[in-house]
Amino acid sequence: MNILAWLIFLGAALLEVSGDATIRRGLRGSNLALVVGGFIALGCYGLVVNSVKWDFSKLIGVYVAFFAVVSVLVGRLIFKEVIPPSTWWGVALIVAGGAVIQWNANGHASLLRHPDGGHGQPAAGPDGGGA
Repeated sequence: MNILAWLIFLGAALLEVSGDATIRRGLRGSNLALVVGGFIALGCYGLVVNSVKWDFSKLIGVYVAFFAVVSVLVGRLIFKEVIPPSTWWGVALIVAGGAVIQWNANGHASLLRHPDGGHGQPAAGPDGGGA
């Protein structure tokens, strides 16, 4: 993936984490404005993460790994939560899963490519139709 993809992932993860946190604070403090602000942040997250034309299953699979890291770091650094070792191990497994999704058997990044050469359409069968 190129640097733009990582920046989009970072922006999306920050919007998602901040939206969730804002809604949580709004619900716990009975503050409707915070809940609405969180909804807006989550809506922006959806626009950002879906604004690029990537293979959806790979996009979300890799994004989940990125989101896991960002959410645990925000919990630790912003909310001062104590993160148990089991959570760090779990995040490591999620990141490993994201790496498996990202890199195909040939060791090449596969998020931006489709098996059919990039069109997202099923390969033509012998009769010219779908596979």
